[in-house]
Amino acid sequence: MPTYNKLVRDKIPEIIAASGKNFTTETLTQEDYIKELQKKLSEEADEYFEASHVDQALGELADILELIHALAQVHGSTFDQIENIRQEKVENRGGFAEKIFLKEVED
Repeated sequence: MPTYNKLVRDKIPEIIAASGKNFTTETLTQEDYIKELQKKLSEEADEYFEASHVDQALGELADILELIHALAQVHGSTFDQIENIRQEKVENRGGFAEKIFLKEVED
């Protein structure tokens, strides 16, 4: 039996059960849940960097977005609050649309 030891989406146990396979799960503590969300975010970012076509990249970005929703919740916030912070940063510091690459700043 393969060992995974990783955080999975909520419906994965149902999907495995429907295939007739046996499995084991556990419910994480809040502290472990945050750590696993962070690990999963890193994993999904790596998968985004390795994406070889647009559809794959968009799928990985969707996974990252889902993790941002979950992380916002564990930090006692909402996605809307994070979006407001993002918009405030855009207003104050700009976004990344202009593709500016800072090379150096003279002291």
